[in-house]
Amino acid sequence: MADGGAGVAADGSVVFQAVDHRGRPASRASTGGWRSAFFIISVEIAERFSFYGVSANLITYLTGPLGEGVAKAASALNAWNGTAQLLPLLGGTLADSWLGRYRTIVLASLIYILGLGMLAFSTLLSSGGHHQCASGQVCAPSTRQVAFFYASLYVVAVAQGGHKPCVQAFGADQFDPTDPLESVSRSSFFNWWYFGMCGGTAVTLVFLSYVQDNIGWGLGFGIPCAVMAAALAVFLLGTRTYRYYLIAGGKKGLLARAGEAFAEWRSRRKAASHEHGRDASSETSGLSVVDEEDQAVVSNGDFVKEAKAVLRLFPIWATCLIYAVAFAQSSTFFTKQASTLDRRIGDRFKVPPAALQSFISITIVIFIPIYDRVIVPVSRRYSGRPSGITMLQRIGTGMLLSLLSMVIAALVEARRLRIAREAGVVDEPKVPVPMSLWWMVPQYVLFGAADVFTMVGLQEFFYDQVPDKLRSLGLALYLSIFGVGSFISSALVSVIDRVTTARGQSWFANNLNRGHVDYFYWLLAALSAVELLAYVFFAVIYKYKNKGAVHAV
Repeated sequence: MADGGAGVAADGSVVFQAVDHRGRPASRASTGGWRSAFFIISVEIAERFSFYGVSANLITYLTGPLGEGVAKAASALNAWNGTAQLLPLLGGTLADSWLGRYRTIVLASLIYILGLGMLAFSTLLSSGGHHQCASGQVCAPSTRQVAFFYASLYVVAVAQGGHKPCVQAFGADQFDPTDPLESVSRSSFFNWWYFGMCGGTAVTLVFLSYVQDNIGWGLGFGIPCAVMAAALAVFLLGTRTYRYYLIAGGKKGLLARAGEAFAEWRSRRKAASHEHGRDASSETSGLSVVDEEDQAVVSNGDFVKEAKAVLRLFPIWATCLIYAVAFAQSSTFFTKQASTLDRRIGDRFKVPPAALQSFISITIVIFIPIYDRVIVPVSRRYSGRPSGITMLQRIGTGMLLSLLSMVIAALVEARRLRIAREAGVVDEPKVPVPMSLWWMVPQYVLFGAADVFTMVGLQEFFYDQVPDKLRSLGLALYLSIFGVGSFISSALVSVIDRVTTARGQSWFANNLNRGHVDYFYWLLAALSAVELLAYVFFAVIYKYKNKGAVHAV
């Protein structure tokens, strides 16, 4: 695969700076567009199926076969999620600086298959340990089994770190932003990308959570491994159709040039300091040190511009962190809450607790076509913008919906606790609270609607607003919001658990009927309100990179 751009001016028949799989200028007619995007979206559907096949029901595995407490399991899950969402910063940088997106995707897919295979094997180790126990006893897995399980889990996190920032950027690369028709298609691509991604997620939440709860964890983790292997084959089938914007010879990525700039600054400083030591009495010698240090920075002008372009996104990045903290609850405490409710449909079937997360995906799958085909055209009529509303307006709308979701979650949990007291099942955690699990659906639906606005908006914003050569890194920055948010959630849970346990009763007691998760939700709602105010302030003063397509708030 060629590692350089074509460097050929666009004449209508070829795409500027894009090459095909043989390194020739990319033909507009035979490469890219929705045909190539189909292969890439298919891979993303499979990847999300596999990732959520592991993560969605993971708290059930941690508190079940691994025997961990609720607070510890939630913290461990948040820490793993945080790592998985932060590693794309490294993966995106590697892709932009050295490997290119195509190679990074292939390598990450192979690591994914390895990690998922190890995960399935780890459940067999655990099962082997259980068979050796005396009849009627509950067996705790050995330290070796737990260590192998977590090692497998973090191999999956490493795989996502390379896969996630590159696949979406590579998909968007298939549309030329300088072509009017392809530019409109690229904007729709982000909507339909998320549509496909959530379609895969919805299937895994319903299907795999049932397999894991009722058939076995080995099969439940093995199916994602097989799906990921098939996804890699599909991705490779599209190789001849893709457009490639790979690393041009001599044009290194941001991380490489940052290292070079630092090394150059250090060498110049040492040389200048040595000269200054020989003539310490000279006042101009001190000035020469400053001059040479400045020259070292100026000589890396492109790096400075790109670093500034990334740093100016920080206020938006920082004011989305609490949104990510709230988002983390859907796979932790929401799932544990659902496990305490009446989940029966008919006489025999019980809805798996993790399956409720499918309402987030179902809402997204239903709402994205409505947003793309109804809301955007109507708002375009009033705003005059091709996108209807601005990217930052879209993000802010989702943050408001997320706040409302946390308020509803707090009210539903307060009702669950009240019914548990009235029914006399507070101290019987294995007895379902006589309250239908459908009471939890509104909070999931609101989260789904919030994602259509905020998640898709963040993806487009961080892809569009970073320098063109750093788009994998831009999408990694978007993912890092959820990585840091997961770590913040983990820290909050740990601190609150220690403080409230010391006062007599943890908010996150293993018996949720004795806890107060509703207080935690109220805390997140309050933090979300403060965050939203800060976000609006920074969004109003933000200046978009592309002045020709201003989306001013």
